[in-house]
Amino acid sequence: MQAALNFPPMSSSPSPSPTIQLFIRLFSGKTLVLTTPLTATVASLHAQIATLTKIPSTEQRLIYQGKQLQPHHTLSQCTLVNDSNLQLLARLKSTVHPHMWQLLVDLVKLILHCCKFGPDCSRKSIDCRFDYLSASEFRFEYESNDFVVKAVLTRVLGFISKDEDAEHCRIFLASFTPQALVTLYTSRFTGNRVMGNNAIRDFVGSLSSSKFLLIMRHCALVVLEFCKLLRIRVGTSDGLYIFCRDSLGCMFGDKGFGRCDVKDLIDVSEFVPFIDEFAAALSSQLVLSMGSEAFVGVSSYDVRRFSLFVYAVRNEILANKLGPGSGVEAGGCPHDEGMEMLWGVFKYLMGIMDLCLEKMEGRLAVEDKENLGHMSCRWKKYLRILKGLNGLAKMVEGGEELFWGTFMKREASLTYLIFKFAKRTHDQTWILVEKFTNFETRRHLFMMMFPGVKDENHEMLIDRSQLLEESFAYIVNAKIEALHSGLCVEFKHEEATGPGVLREWFYLVCQEIFNPQNALFVACPNDRRRFFPNPASKVDPLHLGYFKFSGRFIALALMHKIQVGIVFDRVFFVQLAGKNVCLEDICDADPYLYKSCKTILEMDADMVDQDALGLTFIREGYELGTREVVELCARGENISVTSRNRKKYIDLLIQHSFVTSIAEQVAHFIQGFSDIMDSAHMKTRVLLQKSFFKNINLEELDWMLYGRESALCLEDWRAHTKYVGFQETDPQICWFWKIVGEMSAKRRRRFLSFWTSIKYLPVEGFRGLASQLNIYLTNNSSDHLPSSSTCFYRLSLPPYPSEEIMRDRLQIITQEHVDRSFGIS
Repeated sequence: MQAALNFPPMSSSPSPSPTIQLFIRLFSGKTLVLTTPLTATVASLHAQIATLTKIPSTEQRLIYQGKQLQPHHTLSQCTLVNDSNLQLLARLKSTVHPHMWQLLVDLVKLILHCCKFGPDCSRKSIDCRFDYLSASEFRFEYESNDFVVKAVLTRVLGFISKDEDAEHCRIFLASFTPQALVTLYTSRFTGNRVMGNNAIRDFVGSLSSSKFLLIMRHCALVVLEFCKLLRIRVGTSDGLYIFCRDSLGCMFGDKGFGRCDVKDLIDVSEFVPFIDEFAAALSSQLVLSMGSEAFVGVSSYDVRRFSLFVYAVRNEILANKLGPGSGVEAGGCPHDEGMEMLWGVFKYLMGIMDLCLEKMEGRLAVEDKENLGHMSCRWKKYLRILKGLNGLAKMVEGGEELFWGTFMKREASLTYLIFKFAKRTHDQTWILVEKFTNFETRRHLFMMMFPGVKDENHEMLIDRSQLLEESFAYIVNAKIEALHSGLCVEFKHEEATGPGVLREWFYLVCQEIFNPQNALFVACPNDRRRFFPNPASKVDPLHLGYFKFSGRFIALALMHKIQVGIVFDRVFFVQLAGKNVCLEDICDADPYLYKSCKTILEMDADMVDQDALGLTFIREGYELGTREVVELCARGENISVTSRNRKKYIDLLIQHSFVTSIAEQVAHFIQGFSDIMDSAHMKTRVLLQKSFFKNINLEELDWMLYGRESALCLEDWRAHTKYVGFQETDPQICWFWKIVGEMSAKRRRRFLSFWTSIKYLPVEGFRGLASQLNIYLTNNSSDHLPSSSTCFYRLSLPPYPSEEIMRDRLQIITQEHVDRSFGIS
């Protein structure tokens, strides 16, 4: 049993009961609860403690109100009362860090003296000299009590900062110093209260600074003790309590403190009251957000602190292997009071959020989303609260089912919040874990992992005859900050610039990167659109540099929302996502090997054991024209494949063929891809890259890189086209759409490329383009061909006098190899 400790009041009358209950704080921070007669001696108390703790009675000493209890005295003679708090110490000569103990014992004596006689009382009547403080720090006889308390705590901070094992923090907790300081703060004397307030603020403020980062967990335990004491003594609205609570939240932040020794585990239930406080505040504000027109919005401060404490608790659970939902059994029956309270907080706040989103959906259904005004401001913090609730859901059994089940019903509200309020500076991957949102919403979140395209341009002048080599030099040698800005491409001896040329450059370079003749990537036999790294790419000494370039290039294409017309094979994608490659992943990359492995697994066990296969743990193959034999494990050439080890053989074969053989290529691709992620710090960029591939699925990545594969829809095309100088009913426009409708699928794509420099539409079709397409009437004669401004999706069309002439002109510009470089910009 763990009891809450209250520092005993200065004056209290003995209990009339002959039997009293005592709380004895051990050095480890735990508390013993003993019941004993008032007539018992201190020696008998030592004996009881020895039985429970195995600490010999001769090594014990009990401290009460700053004084050591003598073994021959009775408890009555020591003026002990019911619920008294005692401190168990080892004898000073055998105690670790005796100087720290002595300082704190003297400090507690001084504080109790001030509580009894006032802040300006004389110290002559008490035995405390602070011998471990140097004369240069203060002159004991002449300095004020306030100055002495500050000087002692400053020295204590010095001890703590130099102690990697945090023993001084444990001594501070075991010495009753926090209780004494809180008693000083709650004293009847105004001067004492000021002294206690300043001392606690200075001490806690120092502990939460970066100077104590290496032992921050242990410092947090000290601050937590102050929070618990202040919550009991002065309540949750007190300024000093709020200061200590906020300092504790900042010490944990969003990352927690990682693993720790068993003796330093932080009881999750200790943090639940903090979560409950902020959840109560948020609940009342959320209720207001649904009603009063004058309400301005949910407090950012309360949202931030709620999230901090939620993630502090969650990270403690994960870091110490307590496991998600460890506090609540299936069916919602909690193991302990703390987790039961956590479940109650989560369920109540979830109910409030559900009502808020339901109300929000009603508003969105009847009002213009662009003109919601002050109502939209009320919803600004909803997404942050949902993120905190998502963290809370991971800690309680059944929480995630309730969380995602609720918001599957509220997808419209969640989608609005994501597009309106999600920021690049916030981690939104928690939404991506569950794939219930639509592709457009998920793509929006994925795109937020990349920098927003800026106005500054990284300029490139490219010779078409040296397309890959010059593009490689520009991209690989560029500073990362330059690539995070916009790109401006111009081809030598051509005047055209702008987004149209940029789209063409992306498409052409991508065709070169994934051209099998360049030996960087291999096309899948079953799907020539899909590629994975070529194990033989080392034929080019610069191949790893080109893989880094490829990673940067693909990330830049995603950042600029340009479809490049290729997709990754699963065997490559799985490695980018940090997962293990299995047999089913190689079915497109190597259909022959896939079929052979399936056959081996499905063969009759007796046949395999009779060595019908004649296989050993080796892999034979040819690389650059040379036969190569590789052992899949130690002495693999001497190990026959049997029914018992065939699964291991296949796993090792796949590992070597598709992982080990291209490990360097994949690593350099990942490095290049990470360079483009939205962060100034390399470690954060790497984490974003991992998060991107971990949360996206292959089909979604296909859509972002390749776009829509189906035939171009004429009705969709026509619906997203405007006319300047023409009317929709003009003969030329009627002929135009008739001719386009009669084109083959290939010619339509060439015509779209001529008009926009786009070969592959986004998944949403023409609706997904940056703007509508335009057909302009020009004054050119009918001898002229149509021209285009690909930057603005503008097609300039002369007023052709007949359908036949128009058909002839459109056929010319849709011939193979003519669609490129026709546009003016």
